[in-house]
Amino acid sequence: MATRRMPSPYFGIAGCVVLVLSMSGCDYWPPALQTQIEQLRSENQALAMEKTQLQSQVDELSRARQDLQSQFDELNRVNREKTNIIANLQHQVDAVRTKSAKATTGVKKTAKTTTKSSAKKPVRKTTRRE
Repeated sequence: MATRRMPSPYFGIAGCVVLVLSMSGCDYWPPALQTQIEQLRSENQALAMEKTQLQSQVDELSRARQDLQSQFDELNRVNREKTNIIANLQHQVDAVRTKSAKATTGVKKTAKTTTKSSAKKPVRKTTRRE
């Protein structure tokens, strides 16, 4: 007959210990590993602070960009208005110049006609009566 071996009680106890340790977790950390963990935590905190600072700088630069964009738009609008005003004034100056040029040529013509008409009149000599 085949003999059947009974499991030894040590295997059962070892199995229970493994089961209990796996469920409860192991709180033992070697000192070198603890040092690495603390170093990584401190680096993580430093990086988080740096990220916060960089994010605040990005926000500040974004606000500055928006302010500059609004100023640029405003200056662009004012520039267009001034360009229109300058163009209108240039047209007015051209119109006044053409009117003054026409008026000057008209004055010269009237001055020539008055000198010609005065030259046509005979000059009378007045004699003294004694």
